[in-house]
Amino acid sequence: MIGLNLCPFAKAVFIKDQIRYVVSTAQTPEELLADLAKELEFLHQTDPEAVDTTLLIHPDALRDFLDYNDFLDVADAAVDELELDGEIQVASFHPDYQFADTEADDISNYTNRAPYPTLHLLREISVERAVDAFPDASEIFNKNMQTLHQLGLAGWQKILREG
Repeated sequence: MIGLNLCPFAKAVFIKDQIRYVVSTAQTPEELLADLAKELEFLHQTDPEAVDTTLLIHPDALRDFLDYNDFLDVADAAVDELELDGEIQVASFHPDYQFADTEADDISNYTNRAPYPTLHLLREISVERAVDAFPDASEIFNKNMQTLHQLGLAGWQKILREG
């Protein structure tokens, strides 16, 4: 992600070591929801200079993409319930991520693929700041699609193998 510059905002928080990585032991959606609530509260209460964003990795819960996709509504509801709407948003990554109206092997799906199901908790102010600093933020998606199409499925798989 960072090496290909698919998310130009990720590099700064990575270099400053402001990403919190949490591996959940959740086996069920209910257990994952409890971990999500805990991490939302943690991010809310923590200085952004210390932790700007959290990756909640859950290798044993919601391995099926359709179940995972359904859970995203639950995740958004948790943000609302904790009164963090407008402060924190949830981005989604999954090994089988598939955008609507695409084939499973469409290279565009790889922008949201990860080795394990992952909920990315982002501070909205950080996203806004990054978008404001980027000369043409609306072009990020188009640039990513161009990069992935040039790389191709074989090139992407090679990157994953080589880490």
